[in-house]
Amino acid sequence: MPCDPDVFEEIPIFSLLDADERAVLAEQVELKRFNARQRIYKAGEQGEKAYVLISGKVQVVVIDEDNQEVVVDMPAPGDIFGLASMLSTAPHQTTAITLEPTAAIEIDRNDIATLLERKPNAGLDMLTMVGRQFRATQDLVRARAGRNPNEVIAGQLTVGDRLADAVARFGGSWAFIITFAAVLLVWVAVNIGLATRAWDPYPFILLNLFLSMLAAVQAPIIMMSQNRQDAKDRLRSELDFAVNRKAETEIIQLAARVGRIEDKVDDIVDELSRRR
Repeated sequence: MPCDPDVFEEIPIFSLLDADERAVLAEQVELKRFNARQRIYKAGEQGEKAYVLISGKVQVVVIDEDNQEVVVDMPAPGDIFGLASMLSTAPHQTTAITLEPTAAIEIDRNDIATLLERKPNAGLDMLTMVGRQFRATQDLVRARAGRNPNEVIAGQLTVGDRLADAVARFGGSWAFIITFAAVLLVWVAVNIGLATRAWDPYPFILLNLFLSMLAAVQAPIIMMSQNRQDAKDRLRSELDFAVNRKAETEIIQLAARVGRIEDKVDDIVDELSRRR
């Protein structure tokens, strides 16, 4: 299906192209439509094409080492996905699936090559936008690895969540134990002292009712707070794992650099030995 050249104005990677360059690109690409739950490409397929989302919703997933499906991207209209595999002609490492009826522009290397042949300067504009995207991705990775789990959880708290935390905090403190014990002692002492005029005589049935109601309400509220603490612990573990992977990558890079420096030093030593 033909593509409207004006569409490329809203696509970041092509936003710097002029009208003539957009028209040339529109002649080459194809607008495709997909049904809901339709696979656009799957992991392992040759990455010959990239896609620009025009409308609809797409989910890009990858299978991790535990054979679990992990969502790595949810492109917004104007975002491009499958670009890295298309540029490197390497197999896709992810799978793209539509969540609803979707329209996307299909682009392959020949389309880009034709544009560059007819409009060479367009290559610099595209490289500029690709560089910005890669830099934004790197910033996102650094930001995700450096997130504070307490700040992330705090930003998602509702009024009910904060109330549950306050109840759990007070219910697990000495202040609650002392206050609760004092109330019980006063209740029992007053009712014993009033004898036949007591509103809750022994065996204190009304008091037992209140205690049962308190326990029935307090227990699920405390569990809500504990569940959120578990979520915070999981997030902290994920962030620790991300930091460890980042540190491992940097150590590998440093080791490679040290290896190259050693090779250079050996070359210099050999050269000096030959000159003696």
